[in-house]
Amino acid sequence: MLTINVAVLLAVIIVLRLRRRTEARSRFDEKLTVVTVLVFGVLVAPTAFGQGILDVVVQLVQGMSQSGR
Repeated sequence: MLTINVAVLLAVIIVLRLRRRTEARSRFDEKLTVVTVLVFGVLVAPTAFGQGILDVVVQLVQGMSQSGR
């Protein structure tokens, strides 16, 4: 039996939606893409991959804030 991880499926949908030209998108399409990305973020956040992304972002922000002083 084949199982598909929902986060992987959403990632594929996001990539396909973002490949479309900007001019071809309606406001509804843009809102749907935002909601899809938010749901993807909620699904990925508690995983090890999500924690790794969080660590990288925190390090980047700390580096930028320290270089601004």
